[in-house]
Formats: sequence, C-alpha cells, structure tokens
Amino acid sequence: MNDILYEDNHIIVVEKKINIPVQEDESQDSDLANIIKTYLKNRYSKPGNVYLGIVHRLDRPVGGIMVFAKTSKAASRINEQIRLRRFEKKYYAVVEGSVEDSATLVDKLYKDMNTNMVTIDVRGKEAVLSYKKIMTIESFTLVDIELKTGRSHQIRVQFSSRNAPLFGDQRYNQRAKVGQQIALYSYYLAFEHPVSKEKMVFSLPMPDRYPFELFKKGYEK
Repeated sequence: MNDILYEDNHIIVVEKKINIPVQEDESQDSDLANIIKTYLKNRYSKPGNVYLGIVHRLDRPVGGIMVFAKTSKAASRINEQIRLRRFEKKYYAVVEGSVEDSATLVDKLYKDMNTNMVTIDVRGKEAVLSYKKIMTIESFTLVDIELKTGRSHQIRVQFSSRNAPLFGDQRYNQRAKVGQQIALYSYYLAFEHPVSKEKMVFSLPMPDRYPFELFKKGYEK
C-alpha cells in the first residue's frame, strides 16, 4: 500500500481515496478494510483471519485521513475517545451559497434505513459541528469544519438544510450534476495513541481537483 501515513503494532493510519467504500457493501466493490487486511496478511505473513477494527467512517465518495485499529484493545480505547469527543476530525468542504463567517450547527439527524437518506428530525441523534468560512470565489465558499460528532452524512445534511449544499453532492444537492465529485475532504485527524498515550496528529493538503483547486493559491495550511 502506498497510502499509509503511519503504522505501528496497534494502529494504521491511511489516506482513503475517493469512491472506495470503507466496508464491503452491496456493490461488492473492493473496500478499504479488506484492502488493508490483505496488506497486513501479506506484509506480516499472518495465518488465518486478520483483525482490523473500524473505529470511524467516511462516506464512499469522500476521501481523507482514517485510522484503523490493529488490536481489539486499541479499537476499544479509540472508541472511548470518540465517545468522549476527544477524537479530533477536520474537513475542507466547498459549499454552494452563502454561509456565516463561523458557526456551530446543532441538529437531530435521523437516518431512514430503507432509503439511506438522512434528515433533520426530532427522532434522530444529536449532531454537532463547528465551521469557519475561509474564502468565497464566485458562488463557491470554502469552509473549514471541525466535526464534534460522527453521524451518517452529517456534514452533507447540516449544510444542505441551510441552503448551502456541498458541491457535487449527488444525494443532498439538487443542483449537482452527474459525474461531479463531492467537495468534502477529511484533512486532519488527532487522537491519543491507544497504548503510548502520545498525541498523534495527521494532516494532508487540500486536494488538487475541482473545485478545491480554485482556492489553493489563496489558502493552504
């Protein structure tokens, strides 16, 4: 694998490429979890099944940084950090429409398991994110998002419900055109190492693709 950002005996951190599912789904397409398991099995000549703990997810069309646990103990400890909201995740997104300079969005999100659609509904679970506007070019706005909770389709639904859908979101942006790629990228991940307790911080630059490329000259962390 050439997408590995970090690996030790307890965790493996990778960049998930766009349009690859994290887990096997009904499409039967190659998925990231099995790709990593195959790598571990071959790299370390492991017999039998290889353990890999999935502690968080990215939607299939979304790329960016992910961490997987190589032991059940590591998975349990990272899951506890997520529960306590000590697991830091940040995203770049390009939205269509206007947004405030910064805000914290709090909603109840409900997922219909039959349609795989998420809506704001009192029956749902609390979803929280904070964001700041970086810059606007034409009708596009680049935002930096810190995700406080990890609900399914959370960023996509919370911005779409405020008339600022993500560019290229085929599910929640009615203006998205066939073939457009959603402009959402997980660029930053920080957490406490499950064994050493050291703070682990990972970041990647903004993608070199449209519409992110419109903003790269004016802004890059």
